[in-house]
Amino acid sequence: MGKLKVALYWASSCGGCDIATLAIGEKILDVAAAADIVFWPVAMDFKYKDVEQMADQSIDACLFNGAIRSTEDEHVAKMLRAKSKIMIAYGSCAYEGCIPGLANLFSMDSVFDRVYTSTPSTNNEQKVYPQANVQVPEGELELPRLFSSVRALNQIIDVDYFVPGCPPEPKTTWLALEALVSGNLPEKGSIISHSSKALCDECPLPKEGKKVKKFFRPHQIIADPTRCLLDQGLLCYGVATRGGCGAMCPQAGMPCTGCYGPVEGVVDQGLHFLTALGSLIDSTDTEEIAQIIDEIADPAGTFYRYSLPVSLLRRAKTI
Repeated sequence: MGKLKVALYWASSCGGCDIATLAIGEKILDVAAAADIVFWPVAMDFKYKDVEQMADQSIDACLFNGAIRSTEDEHVAKMLRAKSKIMIAYGSCAYEGCIPGLANLFSMDSVFDRVYTSTPSTNNEQKVYPQANVQVPEGELELPRLFSSVRALNQIIDVDYFVPGCPPEPKTTWLALEALVSGNLPEKGSIISHSSKALCDECPLPKEGKKVKKFFRPHQIIADPTRCLLDQGLLCYGVATRGGCGAMCPQAGMPCTGCYGPVEGVVDQGLHFLTALGSLIDSTDTEEIAQIIDEIADPAGTFYRYSLPVSLLRRAKTI
């Protein structure tokens, strides 16, 4: 059996997932021994035409990170799907839309206005915006067009496996790569992680199940590092988040923000977390409960930081 042919691609994301693929350390040598990289634009000089010339299904597996934000993202995703036997949505952006997906709370005009004219460091009195097509002496230049909504990878193509995380922890990356190299892949559609249960199940901080009168952001209190953060009123997402990362954030005093996605069987992670918080509020008075909930800053960003495009909401209504 010859070496595997593997492709990696970076669509709309911060690039952290590409770095995460290298965070497996010396195990990268095992990958190099078993697989040849046939496409990885961020690290090696490949052109799209190189992939276009490949036969369909000639790539054994593609690790695709990043959400689908532009016509270029969509084009490359569909091209790599045709060329690859196995498509893996690698990282939270490809899996759920992640931070880029929060753009679904706004209209395209408001996004452009914010980015190109109204940020404090921007000087653009002429309100010059990027154009998809521009005529220059040498001919017409074309840029990718942005879609009005950000989508996860499986919302435009068929995806075989999902690797959660923002970015995935090295052990999660290795779990996927080891399965790929050994040929012991799980059932199609699986989310590859060390756990399908909630992060709270693997977090060692003792839980007392206390009710709370107020929720806090990390900078508002000095948390006791020996107690469950949620018991202390910190918005720790572990109760509604798939485990497998090792609960490193809570153990370092930072609440889980939910990047490993929903637990098994949950459709809407944000709604799951909101329901869990509702059961913790120390009040039976409707007005007081509403006041406690209203004090949560940035509720959309808190509950749907990673999953808005795949949630029941998908996007805000905009004009």
